[in-house]
Amino acid sequence: MLNNDMEKALNAQVNAEMYSAYLYLSMSAYFQSKSLGGFASWMRVQAQEEMVHAMKLYDFINERGGRVILEPIEAPPTEWDSPLATMEAVYEHEQKVTGLINELVDLALEKHDHATNIFLQWFVSEQVEEEDSANDVVEKIKLIGDARGGLFMLDRELGQRVFTPPAATSEG
Repeated sequence: MLNNDMEKALNAQVNAEMYSAYLYLSMSAYFQSKSLGGFASWMRVQAQEEMVHAMKLYDFINERGGRVILEPIEAPPTEWDSPLATMEAVYEHEQKVTGLINELVDLALEKHDHATNIFLQWFVSEQVEEEDSANDVVEKIKLIGDARGGLFMLDRELGQRVFTPPAATSEG
C-alpha cells in the first residue's frame, strides 16, 4: 500500500508527464507550421514517450493499492523564437523533469518505500537518456548556425526517429 504522501507525489508526476506530452505535441505542431516535418515527427515521438511514462506511473499507483487522481493539464506554449529556442526549451524541461523524478526518489527513500524506489530507477535512467537526446539536438543546431542547408539535413535526420514502446517489465 502506498503512503499518502507518496501517492500524492506520484499523482503529481502523472500530471507532469501528461503536461510533457502536451508540451511536446504543441512543439510538434509549431515545427509542422514551420515546414520542419522531421523536427515535428521527433517531437511527436517525444510526446508518445511521455504518455508511456504517465501510464507507467498510473499503472504503478493502481498496482500498489493507490488511487489515481487526474488533475487539469496546464496549456503549453504554442510559439517559440526558433528551432534552437524550442530545443533549448525541451532540454530545460527535461532537466526540470529530472529534478521531479529525483524528488520522488528522495521521498520514497524517506518513507522507506523500497518498491517505489526500485520502480523509479527506470525513470532515473530514462531521464539520463532524455536529457542527452535533447542536448544532442541543441548542440547540432548550434553547430549548424545560420546554414539553412544544415538545418534541413538535421530535419531529415530527426524525421527518421520512430516510436518504440519500452519492453514490458515486472515493475509496471
